Amino acid sequence: MSRGLPFELFLGLRYLGSRGNRANLSLFVWIGVGGVFLGVAALIVVLAVMTGFQEGIRDRIIAANPHLLVFQGGADGMPEAAGVAERVRRLPGVRAATPFVLQQALFTGPGGGAHGGLVRGVDVDDPAVREDLGGQVRRGDLQGFAAGEPVVLLGAELARLLGVVPGDSVTLISPKGAVTAVGLVPKMRRYPVAATIEVGMHEFDASMAYLPLAAARDFAGLAGATGVEVKLADPFDARRVGQTVATTLGFPYWVRDWMDMNRNLFAALQLEKLALFVIVTIIVLVAAFAIIGHLVLLVADKRKEIGILKAIGATGSSITTVFFAVGMTIGVIGTLAGSLVGLTLIWVQNTWKVIRLAGDVYQIDHLPMRLTPLDFVMVIGATLLLSFFATIIPARRAGALQPVDVLRYE
Repeated sequence: MSRGLPFELFLGLRYLGSRGNRANLSLFVWIGVGGVFLGVAALIVVLAVMTGFQEGIRDRIIAANPHLLVFQGGADGMPEAAGVAERVRRLPGVRAATPFVLQQALFTGPGGGAHGGLVRGVDVDDPAVREDLGGQVRRGDLQGFAAGEPVVLLGAELARLLGVVPGDSVTLISPKGAVTAVGLVPKMRRYPVAATIEVGMHEFDASMAYLPLAAARDFAGLAGATGVEVKLADPFDARRVGQTVATTLGFPYWVRDWMDMNRNLFAALQLEKLALFVIVTIIVLVAAFAIIGHLVLLVADKRKEIGILKAIGATGSSITTVFFAVGMTIGVIGTLAGSLVGLTLIWVQNTWKVIRLAGDVYQIDHLPMRLTPLDFVMVIGATLLLSFFATIIPARRAGALQPVDVLRYE
């Protein structure tokens, strides 16, 4: 024991600080620590960016869309939508279930501008619907809309494209026109703009408009509704609740959840996250080779000391532990420093939102970062595992040296 430490650890820490003619060995130590540091910091930031980006888009999708959609096969819409909604509303885990109407339309403003989009008719009598829409209002109010008046709520980007503000009127043109003696005549309706809404997804804000359910039925020419939209107490339980809804309703009803409707997007993001993890891990792998190089040179430089230690009774396992301590110390210091810097960068970005994004391209206006405990453990575990394998082989070779062979030539 020296200074309260086992002699293997004490000797290994002394070997880390080579000086004088052995200054090149210290350079290898810094290269190894720097490589591990950069690799860990980069891995943490990359995984946090991918997870935050994925969850940012997911949260916007959850806020902007129903968690479940119920449709009726073999019919033009859902004639008995109110009864179906009442049956679904009784199921556990369901926060709200209301009929909805979805219709494509061409929007035209008073200045002649036109833009395609979707008209969604919602049940304004449901408190959950009014609460969700109330949180998205940016200009205007919901007073007339909540009373069921034939007014429209426009996405903020759609209103900007049409050049309208609350109080102006827009004309909605339906592709489902009426057949007359002179041919197909498009159905046109003019509605005052009650408010503009914004959910933070450019694609949604530039194409969506809301009408009260009765006005939307008249515009779409439906007696019932397109289907039933369902909001859940726990959006992440959508798959299980969706199966319960489908089983309860039976044929000819079918259900889609928000996870299934956005499956391709999340699968692509997950694959990209995995690919970036593998690519950035190469930085740690390069650092592992630096650790191997340092230990090989250190063993060659300390051959005489190894021979003396073994001659006075040190075991092969003790010598292995000395050099193992050297390599793992490099790995642990680099891992701790990289973790600290990576977590600090995440905190800075989430606090001050330094990196901004184009909302019309990425659907979110800043780069969110979130590191899950599993991702953090995976980064630390992978780094320490690579450091272990980079250390154990040179350390075992040092422990296998025979004192007779060493001292004969030293």
